[in-house]
Amino acid sequence: MKVAVVGATGMVGQVMLKVLEERKFPVDEMLAVASDRASGRMVRFRGKDIPVVGMEAAVAAKPDIALFSAGGGVSLEWAPRFAEVGCTVIDNSSAWRMDPTKKLVVPEINGQLLEEGDRIIANPNCSTIQMVLALAPLHKAYNVQRVVVSTYQSVTGTGMKAVAQMDNERKGIAGDMAYPFAIDRNVIPRCDVFTDNGYTKEEMKLVHETKKILDPNIRVTATAVRVPVTGGHSEAVNVEFEKEFELDEVRRLLQAAPGILLFDDIAKDEYPMPLVANGRDEVFVGRLRRDETQPRTLNLWIVADNLRKGAATNAVQIAEQVVAFVDRRRLANVRS
Repeated sequence: MKVAVVGATGMVGQVMLKVLEERKFPVDEMLAVASDRASGRMVRFRGKDIPVVGMEAAVAAKPDIALFSAGGGVSLEWAPRFAEVGCTVIDNSSAWRMDPTKKLVVPEINGQLLEEGDRIIANPNCSTIQMVLALAPLHKAYNVQRVVVSTYQSVTGTGMKAVAQMDNERKGIAGDMAYPFAIDRNVIPRCDVFTDNGYTKEEMKLVHETKKILDPNIRVTATAVRVPVTGGHSEAVNVEFEKEFELDEVRRLLQAAPGILLFDDIAKDEYPMPLVANGRDEVFVGRLRRDETQPRTLNLWIVADNLRKGAATNAVQIAEQVVAFVDRRRLANVRS
């Protein structure tokens, strides 16, 4: 099994390598891929230094699976070229998510949709993944009608430059700015760029991706905010259902749902926080309570490590499902 990580020197790419190693993914040959200016650098995988190669060299090597985390422009240009040589691409950018010919996958929810012919598979946005994972069992039971979500998103979602900006500000050091404002001791009600309707692209990702993954009839409105933390994204979610619910049954559904960890004991001050989720693959859910202003409506608080389940781990979980397809293709080639 030949695996490429495209964007291997970036923040998500580094976590992809770590998750592949932790989950003992069947890698016989690892290709660490980045832009030409990063060629020659080394990354660590399974205790060894792996040289970084450029895109052309990676395509020529014909990997079986490529995990992309190098931005939408790179994905639009290069994912089809990898696919043309028989590689299955799992892309972490927004490039292919809303393409009707591409599947947008959270394995616990809709992994069964994957087919052998899928050559480019889209990984959802980090804030979408954690929200829909918590909503999926509730939608099945009560039929979600409307979602109002406010996100509190880690600087790690922007990348290394944003983390460096926050660290520099805390040390009183001047440096490059990832944001137009200070982020330390501040919150910025803007994630990504603004669109014509006044919402940011991040907010509209929550709208469109939730509809594609769960149900096109769900109405979603979002406010996405950058906060000066690392370790994970947090979300305050208000959900209106078609059917009535009981809180005890909601808890049972969430406890039984794969990938969810219910962390909801206010008597013990137990509720999800980035400090709790950091380095973990579970999506943490807590602060469950009825909205007392209208019927059939639930408030919940959702936190997950945006670099892991929100990006790298979800991509690797998709790759784990793809392995069976790859093995079948390789066996067919041997027989032919």
